[in-house]
Parts: sequence; structure tokens; C-alpha cells
Amino acid sequence: MIRVVVDDLASFAADAIVRPATTRLDPTAAALRRLEILGGQEFQNRIRLSRELAVGAAVVTAAGGDLPAEFVIHAVIRSETEPVTRGNVARAWLSTLHQAQEWEFAHISAPPLGTGAGNLSLEDSAEIMATVLHAHKGSAQFPADVSFIVERPEDQQVFEATVKRAVS
Repeated sequence: MIRVVVDDLASFAADAIVRPATTRLDPTAAALRRLEILGGQEFQNRIRLSRELAVGAAVVTAAGGDLPAEFVIHAVIRSETEPVTRGNVARAWLSTLHQAQEWEFAHISAPPLGTGAGNLSLEDSAEIMATVLHAHKGSAQFPADVSFIVERPEDQQVFEATVKRAVS
């Protein structure tokens, strides 16, 4: 089941929370800092890297602290030198879905990937995520449920309409 929900990503219960990140696992938006706050020092310790990840990769860590999920899937959508692009978001989202399949996460929650000032529009993010998810679900059992978490009711309307168009 695919849902679009107006909520706070850091307080929405799921098996895993999807967190857009840079190649060094830094958050890609100030709003995502709440995940670090609720995850606490335990979460901070788990996201320290000895080397950068590739753009388009995804990695799973334990969540920690007061986060409502046991795990976080970090979707690497940009680097210091490589900006957010449709291709990077598509690759990172597909990698995220592959991680969900491998770890057998039944329910994941995800924000629109790659949005924000100077990045993708909400419609572009929704189209990419819905198209990639639709293709993935054709051959994968996990995740069975995906909750797209948006900040405002108007974002919910846009995301829902775009998802419907993308999978029809």
C-alpha cells in the first residue's frame, strides 16, 4: 500500500525511516536534523564514515534514541561536487528499495527525495519515486507498505496526484 501522509518524518512509525543524505551521510535539509536530535548520540555514532559513499547508494543503520523506527535507510542523493539530479534521486531511491527488500522491511516511511531550494520540484520527486517504486514492486515482496511523509496538506495533494499519474 502506498500512502501520502502529512506528518513529521522523525515521529512517524515504520520499520525503517528513509533519510536523504550526502556521500558523507550529512543531512540534505535542515528539517532532517530532527532525526539526529531524536536519534541522539547513538545515532550520531552510527553515521560516522571512514570513506565517502557513492551518489545513488543507500546504507542501513540502526536508528537509536527516540526515533520511532528501528532502522534508518540513508539514501545518498548528492555530494559536495555532484548536485541533486533526477538520475541521482532515482538511483538512490532504487538502492533504498533494494535495501528494504534485502532487510525485509515491510513498511518504510520516506520524505520526497531531492526537493528544496535549487533542487527538484515536489512533482519531479513524486514522479521519480512513484515510477521507481511501481517497477520495484513488480518483482519484490518488500517493502509492502510505503508512507510518503510530506509537511503540508497542499504538498499531500500534489504528491498524491503525481503518484496516481505516474503509476497509471
